[in-house]
Amino acid sequence: MSTLSPTAAPAAPVADRAVETTRSWKAPIAFAVFSVLAAVLFLGVRRGGTTTFRLANAGDFVQLPNVGLPSLATGVVVVVLLSLGTAVAFFLVSRFRPVPLWLTSVFAVVFVVGFLTWAAAGKTIPLPGLLVGAIGLSVPLVFGALGGVISERVGVVNIAIEGQFLAGAFTSALIASLTGSAWVGLIGALIAGVLVSFVLAAFSIKYLVDQVIVGVVINAFISGLTGFLYSQVLSPSETTLNVGIRFPKIEIPVLHQIPVIGPVFFEQTVIVYLAYIAVAVVTFALFKTRWGLRLRAVGEHPEAADTVGINVTGTRFWNVSLAGAIAGLGGAYFTLDAVGPFTKDMTAGAGYIALAAVIFGRWDPIKATLAALLFGFASNLQNTLGAINSPVPSEFLLMLPYVVTIFAVAGLVGQSRGPAASGKPYIKN
Repeated sequence: MSTLSPTAAPAAPVADRAVETTRSWKAPIAFAVFSVLAAVLFLGVRRGGTTTFRLANAGDFVQLPNVGLPSLATGVVVVVLLSLGTAVAFFLVSRFRPVPLWLTSVFAVVFVVGFLTWAAAGKTIPLPGLLVGAIGLSVPLVFGALGGVISERVGVVNIAIEGQFLAGAFTSALIASLTGSAWVGLIGALIAGVLVSFVLAAFSIKYLVDQVIVGVVINAFISGLTGFLYSQVLSPSETTLNVGIRFPKIEIPVLHQIPVIGPVFFEQTVIVYLAYIAVAVVTFALFKTRWGLRLRAVGEHPEAADTVGINVTGTRFWNVSLAGAIAGLGGAYFTLDAVGPFTKDMTAGAGYIALAAVIFGRWDPIKATLAALLFGFASNLQNTLGAINSPVPSEFLLMLPYVVTIFAVAGLVGQSRGPAASGKPYIKN
């Protein structure tokens, strides 16, 4: 014991000094890029007219008035505010201080307001409709991100979220059509997600195969399998096997009449409400229960967890299965809520965006959920601008969510560290 004390004592101060002298310029540089982009668009490519934001729906308690913003004047104000935010970000980082989350959030909101005002000059944007669509596109990403957080927190990189989405979507559509019940289809999606994650867990935990390779192979296999079954089984018998049974929307009394937020959050289907519950339960359980403590211990230091009697292999296996079940719910959203009938590769890479939300959210359920909402908003923005015939090129609108994903993960995350043992197989000595 005496030989360990002298070497262990100085370690903490050295680590602290390393953290204090470490700074990342990613966030300020990203702020600067968006500020320059705003100046070029809002001031260089000037557009006249006033953009009207409609805030109220017919059934709201209070009929909020429409808000009109002149395009050019709003652009000037937005560019000034973004420049100030960029200057503050550079100042904080120069002082070895991190850029706070609230500053990034305010910066993003200001940029979005400026972009909407510029892109929809002379048009009317229904804000509740824009936000409702954003929530809808975010729900599968939220489920996928929660599954990714649980899986990576326990030490397994879950590249197979896309496969879990597809399996959940296919199974829920088939079972709901056969039974006539969306609830039974939802249970089928859970089971399908577990089965896909079982394959990931078996190969990566039991047989120590590279987790990334296993995940990519699973995605390719599930895509091919569901595509084959769709063309050979579902498509010839759509009236019986691919009916498209969906959950009805449920209005929460009183709450759904609150202006703006009422239609967005309280006029949704069961799957959306389950997403709310899942975020709260996973966050509480991960940080406030013994289950969560053991899970995080296995993902950070499996050797230490093993020495105190935690079954590392079993903990990883069952929690990866749980992550697959949650991701399966995200797949069910496509067929039991958003679209209805299953179509080939209908998830369109949403699993990879959910994985990006995990990284952007720094492996935290709340932050990953916020990242999923950001990506969902970016995806729905292209639909809204297209509906009002915005002059913004359609090609740009189609790539918008992926551009936001790249900037969010590569530019705005800054320095982040995932679970120490994520992606590393554990071999018991």
